[in-house]
Amino acid sequence: MLVGPARALFMDEISTGLDSSTTFQIVKALQHTVHILQGTALISLLQPAPETFDLFDDVILLSDGYIVYQGSREHVLDFFESMGFKCPKRKGVADFLQEVTSKNDQKQYWLHRDQPYRFITSKEFAEAFHSFHVGQQVGNDLATSFDKSKSHPAALTTDKYGINKTELLKVVTAREILLMKRNSFVYIFKLFQLATMALILMTLFLRTEFEQDTTTDGGLYMGALFFGVGMLMFNGMADLALTIAKLPVFYKQRDLLFFPAWSHDLPTWILKIPITFVEVGVWVVLTYYVIGFDPNVGRFAKQYLILALINQMSSALFRMIGALGRTMILANTFGGFGLLVLFVLGGFVLARGDVKDYWTWGYYSSPMMYGMNAMAVNEFLGHQWSKLTSNGSETLGVAVLKSRGFFPYSYWYWIGVAALVGFILIFNFWYTVALMFLNPLGRPQAIVPEEINAAGQAAECAENDHNKKKGMVLPFEPHSITFEDIKYSVDMPQEMKGQGVVEDKLLLLKGLSGAFRPGVLTALMGVSGAGKTTLMDVLAGRKTGGYIEGSITVSGYPKKQETFARIAGYCEQNDIHSPHVTVYESLLYSAWLRLPSEVDTDKRKMFVNEVLELVELDVLKGALVGLPGVDGLSTEQRKRLTIAVELVSNPSIIFMDEPTSGLDARAAAIVMRTVRNTVDTGRTVVCTIHQPSIDIFEAFDELFLMKRGGLELYVGPVGDQSCELIKYFEAVPGINKIQDGYNPATWMLEVTSSSQELILGVDFTALYQNSDLYKRNKALIRDLSTPRPGSSDISFPSQYSQSFMVQCVACLWKQRCSYWRNTSYTAVRFLFTAAIAIMFGSMFWGLGSKTTPVWWRWYVWLCPVAYTLYGLIASQFGDIDDKTLSDTDQTVQNFIEDYFGFHHDKVWAVALAVVGFTFLFAFTFAFSIRAFNFQRR
Repeated sequence: MLVGPARALFMDEISTGLDSSTTFQIVKALQHTVHILQGTALISLLQPAPETFDLFDDVILLSDGYIVYQGSREHVLDFFESMGFKCPKRKGVADFLQEVTSKNDQKQYWLHRDQPYRFITSKEFAEAFHSFHVGQQVGNDLATSFDKSKSHPAALTTDKYGINKTELLKVVTAREILLMKRNSFVYIFKLFQLATMALILMTLFLRTEFEQDTTTDGGLYMGALFFGVGMLMFNGMADLALTIAKLPVFYKQRDLLFFPAWSHDLPTWILKIPITFVEVGVWVVLTYYVIGFDPNVGRFAKQYLILALINQMSSALFRMIGALGRTMILANTFGGFGLLVLFVLGGFVLARGDVKDYWTWGYYSSPMMYGMNAMAVNEFLGHQWSKLTSNGSETLGVAVLKSRGFFPYSYWYWIGVAALVGFILIFNFWYTVALMFLNPLGRPQAIVPEEINAAGQAAECAENDHNKKKGMVLPFEPHSITFEDIKYSVDMPQEMKGQGVVEDKLLLLKGLSGAFRPGVLTALMGVSGAGKTTLMDVLAGRKTGGYIEGSITVSGYPKKQETFARIAGYCEQNDIHSPHVTVYESLLYSAWLRLPSEVDTDKRKMFVNEVLELVELDVLKGALVGLPGVDGLSTEQRKRLTIAVELVSNPSIIFMDEPTSGLDARAAAIVMRTVRNTVDTGRTVVCTIHQPSIDIFEAFDELFLMKRGGLELYVGPVGDQSCELIKYFEAVPGINKIQDGYNPATWMLEVTSSSQELILGVDFTALYQNSDLYKRNKALIRDLSTPRPGSSDISFPSQYSQSFMVQCVACLWKQRCSYWRNTSYTAVRFLFTAAIAIMFGSMFWGLGSKTTPVWWRWYVWLCPVAYTLYGLIASQFGDIDDKTLSDTDQTVQNFIEDYFGFHHDKVWAVALAVVGFTFLFAFTFAFSIRAFNFQRR
């Protein structure tokens, strides 16, 4: 945004996922930009550190829809002191401002202890602000008309876009070319797919196997033409996913007036044309002469042209559907529906003479009909189909065309060309219109039923002693985890080797050592890219690639991942949950599958309820989880649910990856209270964390501090008010003393940065390794790495907690809950199926082969669709022997046996095959999700 001409910047939560030092540097750069260039910036931040907060000139405080304060940052504390509330010395001002308007936190900041406290609402704060001198100044400024003479006439632009239309088209085209190069795998894969299908088609319809003597022979060639048209129609469907993937960026850039919609659509369309020529060229070159179509070069070129237009039409159609649907679910539903209708009304599946009068409009509206008619006319009016039929009244080609209901006139080829060009223009026009006027579907919002939300607020108002150690209904065995000289490396990326790096491996963790103990909350911190999550993944056994060296012990015994996974929990940064189950059901499902089989149902439910109370979700137990940012639980509630899902497995060791990331100060405090409650039960808890406030940072007992490159800087206690940490670093010569009220976490990252190491000439890793703290940690590691007398290694009688049957029952129960509550998905499926059934039923109302080459018969026997067709036709018509066909003396039964090879007495075997395929696919799915992990780290 800064490289453009914008002088008014609106930035929403730009610090999410960044450490406090990086956030400070970014905001400081923005401050300089705004001050020097006389710009305007409005920035919202989550958990800003005090030094970052101090960079701002003004503050806008919102609460319950009211502007509680708007004005100079320097006077914000004065306003609240005038209202009777004072910020404590070791409290960040930003955290204080978020909590002072909260009903649950306001009381602790009441200044007048000799006077009774009364909750001050946001509305009362807002009204009082208008009487405060800052509020009065804001009111006076708003009441005074702006003096336009103070502003330069060129301050506001008069052009809608930054550059002219020609330059716009050049820039967007260049970007589209770059994206296509970066996305070349998709186009290469599509080309390979087309070539593979062309090889299958050319061997299936090999010219040496077929004649051109009867209308039946013509039907086989018609089938080959239809397959080519259908394949290139399906080939265009890839544009649907590509279009939807680009929409979020497009909407953002369109709304910021980067370019108009037409300049985005035109390059996409034009640059697809050469790709179409290549794809269609591969198809036609491989299939045309091998199948035995008319050898005339002109007809070869005509088929190439019509297939290119069909492919262009298909791409335009699916781009339009993607722009109209805007989500994969809607677009795929309507795309599949449209494709089915086009195929049925395309002139091959249902001949023109069989189309009902009330579907005639659909027949003439189908672009596929024009494409198929042009393809058929081009082929069957050729020389090799010019022989006369037995009655001598027409050529064989014309007879084939009439038998399938196609128009037997040569000018219909050019009608097809013109119609397809028209459809291409129409679809691209509506694609542009959709991009121009439609917006993304829905706005991110978290919705919880009002009664649940009210209950949650009431529960939060209740005062509980959260420092009290809590016992639980299910006992667990506390375990410590130690690691010594841990190194983790991966194969050197080819890009780095190309830059001259000679090593074969890239070392990410360089000999880290430490110990995590029961009842001790440890923070894993460091600048972005230091390797915090990498270390935690290595310890948790989640690294499935790379090379790990060093020793890891659990309560003195070497760590075995098979048993360690049963006693450890891992809370990912991304809160992934099933959206259509309740909070209680999510925990019950996790406990059902992860607690030992000896735990009975009643005790399991009691334990789940205890965990709900521990993480303060008991009042939300009946709430649906929902989708993140769309509906259901809020971000902070989802974080607590993530922790609870791991807690119900009754783990001894829990790893948490940035549990407060993406939360405001108040929500982060609630999550950290949950984490603290977990530690107080006697469990070992390790958290990676970014930009913590003073309160959150000092909730940790110990700190494992890393620097970029996978090295340790400090491993030891935090201390009361961070005294141990501050004492350690202030003892280093040249390091400035921490200022009063400064966040120790931010100060720590600043004084240990790489630039500070260069300025001071100090290697903090070497300094730590020569300290008494390092020796203490080594002694602790040796002590915890030795098994306690009388203890035994962790072992379990089976790999899983529950039997196979119990696992199936639990998964079936959860799936039933998900399907039952996902009414939109289920309803769409029913409506889609019903609509297709009604349409096809009305289209085919009243309508009622053994030519497969030997080298492809194996595929017929392996194709589930072949068995389905066999069963449907043979069961319905295979036993009709009292009716004969109109043009032959064969009975229906004999015709089906001779032409299709379907026998009524073999329907039972076909039914078994269909059922067998169902079980085969189910087994393949179960095996695949177990054997293949596409989220490898």
